[in-house]
Amino acid sequence: MESQSSMRSSDEPAPVFRPIKSQRAFEEIATQIRAQLAEGKLRVGNRLPSERALSEQFGVSRNTLREALRSLEHSGLVRLQKGATGGAFITEASGETISTGLLDMFHSGSILPAQLTEARIWLESIVVREACQRAVPNDIENLRENVRQAEEANAQGDLGKRAEANLEFHRILARMTGNPVMVIVMDSVLAVLRHFVQTIGPYENSFVLPSRKRFIKMMEARDAEGAVAEMESSLKRLQRSYLSLAKEAAPAATAKQTTESFAEIPVRARKSSSRSSG
Repeated sequence: MESQSSMRSSDEPAPVFRPIKSQRAFEEIATQIRAQLAEGKLRVGNRLPSERALSEQFGVSRNTLREALRSLEHSGLVRLQKGATGGAFITEASGETISTGLLDMFHSGSILPAQLTEARIWLESIVVREACQRAVPNDIENLRENVRQAEEANAQGDLGKRAEANLEFHRILARMTGNPVMVIVMDSVLAVLRHFVQTIGPYENSFVLPSRKRFIKMMEARDAEGAVAEMESSLKRLQRSYLSLAKEAAPAATAKQTTESFAEIPVRARKSSSRSSG
């Protein structure tokens, strides 16, 4: 028996697909399925017609159809399930494909470490300002609990747990905006940042937790400008540490690239970073 979410009501329009004439048939199949979703003829939870039915509608071989469905699965739009009750189901899209795309760009050198950390500072300023305006008492308590967890991990010498708690602090702030776009973008940037930080090894960040406590007080007082300034100061200090360690840890060619990318940061930003690093 089909689940309720995969069943289609009698008055719900059924998707109608056209025969494919393009040489890159699998791309056009994916485009048509996306169009049906945009028009409301397909919804999250719906199961697509069988492979045989879809192959006939599109006028393509089953191999071509499977290639298209796999591409949609990789993009997070379709879930392929095997078995008697299986098939291709429209699934709720996530930001995983954005994270993967950014990580691929970072690996290929299209995004440099200085650009990553700089964008993170810009994004955080927007998030903090909005989160400060929309914060409720429970949000502030979640931030305090996160700091307590980070302190506990730090006391235990568990650097991995401490790092995850520090990243979660920023995810909490993104969720406080109430905007799913900001949550997805923040998650994606943090995913790449986590990878970058893992490549440079341990770093000194004893200033982070005291800064977080000052930051929370400003959030609680609805001092958005003060909260933004505190966060920027902390992140710029981290940025300087990250880039310095990346230069030391990287092979000669990569180190040169990192140095050059740091030089691309406006002089004003670099001077601010130097001041905040003490």
